[in-house]
Amino acid sequence: MSLEAAKSGSRTGVQVKSRSALWPELRRDKFLYLLITPGVLYFVIFKYIPMWGIMISFQDYSPYLGVLKSDWVGLEHFTRFFTNPSFFLLFRNTMMISLLSLVFFFPLPILLSLCMNEVANRYFKRTIQSIVYLPHFLSWVIIAGITFLLFSQSTGVVNMMLEYAGLQKIDFLTRESMFWGILTAQNIWKDTGWGTIIFLAAIAGIDPQLYEAAKMDGAHRIRQMWHITLPGIRNVIVILLILRLGHIMDVGFEQVLLMSNGAVANVADVFETYIYRNGIQQGQFSYTTAVGLFKSVIGLVLVIGANWLAKRFGEEGVY
Repeated sequence: MSLEAAKSGSRTGVQVKSRSALWPELRRDKFLYLLITPGVLYFVIFKYIPMWGIMISFQDYSPYLGVLKSDWVGLEHFTRFFTNPSFFLLFRNTMMISLLSLVFFFPLPILLSLCMNEVANRYFKRTIQSIVYLPHFLSWVIIAGITFLLFSQSTGVVNMMLEYAGLQKIDFLTRESMFWGILTAQNIWKDTGWGTIIFLAAIAGIDPQLYEAAKMDGAHRIRQMWHITLPGIRNVIVILLILRLGHIMDVGFEQVLLMSNGAVANVADVFETYIYRNGIQQGQFSYTTAVGLFKSVIGLVLVIGANWLAKRFGEEGVY
């Protein structure tokens, strides 16, 4: 028998063996696969099937003609978008809001998780966890309302306190230089506590014997945190950072729409609000689908690039 035939027979045997081993595994773990079925169906129905609608970004789509009968225009909508004078303004605002959130918000759940992990009293720790989780369940409408009540120039609590102290009022909500900072502060207050869930779960998975050995070697709490806790959750941090980069073009439509006004339009207009105005209000479905596709491609490229870079530095990455 030739070497090629032997290799071919070996591959066929492996394939048959893997197929025969698949069904017993499915029967054995049928309840586990049943458990993930709702999640799989969610992504298939609401994420993958609607992707065929991307086609209209290359068409002059008409709701009366449908996707299959609308005229194809190629890259016309992309050319129009990239040559639009608003493109660089939208790109700047979106990237700056995302980068501020990445720099100032992303590390805070990690720091808060490290601090909460050092709390010895179990009941006090659970109380703190419940308190810091609560803002996550508030809608952006409520958070925007709280922000207006606090920082409105005429009736805001902060400005009333400044006036009572004999100081000049500050127009927090209509000053361009403060808009990005207010959005970042809202994100920090709303989701820092919620972000600790994953990190606390990762910390709980660290072997307690490592801490006991470090104590015997004379390592204090900060040393244990630096040399045991942080390395133990490093892979989780890297994975979440990669996934966060995939959403760097998404800055939160509802939050920006509620907080924006005419005075800060120059720094508040982002891709989401642009798509809303042109797509929903003006009915330019093909054009705004092209804008959305551009955002998605940027996110995909960043995820692939960050994952490749993470693997080059010895991390596990997302895949």
